[in-house]
Amino acid sequence: MTRLDFDGVCIDLAATRTVSDVSLSVAPGEMVGLIGPNGSGKSTLLRSAYRVLRPVAGAVLIGGEDVWGLSAREAARRRAIVTQHTVLGAEFTVEEVVAMGRTPHRGTLDRDGAEDHRTVRRALEDVHMAWASGRSFATLSGGEQQRVLLARALAQEAGLLILDEPTNHLDVRAQFDVLDLLRDLGMTTLTALHDLDHAVSYCDRVAVMAEGGLVAVGPPADVLTPELVHRVFGVRAVLDTHPLTGRPRIAVASATRAQGRTPA
Repeated sequence: MTRLDFDGVCIDLAATRTVSDVSLSVAPGEMVGLIGPNGSGKSTLLRSAYRVLRPVAGAVLIGGEDVWGLSAREAARRRAIVTQHTVLGAEFTVEEVVAMGRTPHRGTLDRDGAEDHRTVRRALEDVHMAWASGRSFATLSGGEQQRVLLARALAQEAGLLILDEPTNHLDVRAQFDVLDLLRDLGMTTLTALHDLDHAVSYCDRVAVMAEGGLVAVGPPADVLTPELVHRVFGVRAVLDTHPLTGRPRIAVASATRAQGRTPA
């Protein structure tokens, strides 16, 4: 497993500072949720680790080395990513999609070897999708596709997993399935999340962003206080214990309708 560090990262888009002086570490084996309202800079920060957006200041370190100092192939060996919008042609089978994760480990003209096939099969088994290996990726449900994309990331055999809204557009059961899987993997994981209750229930720590900066980091139940949630998200919140799981949970409501209040 690999450590991830953002060290004073600043990112400009179209001459506008969109991420400002963010320092955040994800320890080996830790699952950190990156949360914040739309436009807070979550996806922009993640793209600096993808090698899509280069910081104008600071550094993104994977295993202690600047990701922008690594070759694209070496960076892909160290971190796997699952983004919100993955478009694949209908001609690809599930097995072919997962095999794409082996690309960093092969030469340009190399064909898949026995070890590649074993790794792909194992990744599909890990996400409980081996039954669909010959199916067209396009015919799967949203939750099934997300599992296959996770399998592709696992097939990279990287020590770090970075995800941008992995439960977006999934139904309730599929959301829990994906998050349960992420916890069971035990990998070093940084994931952007919109659902605050998911962050409380599944993450070891949360990092809260607002207006391009980091405003709080720590255990979810300590960080996501009603005061902070109202200040950052503009909603009311209550933290208590989930009656089914025994874990902390957070309930949110419109600031104008909480406790029966109506808009003025």
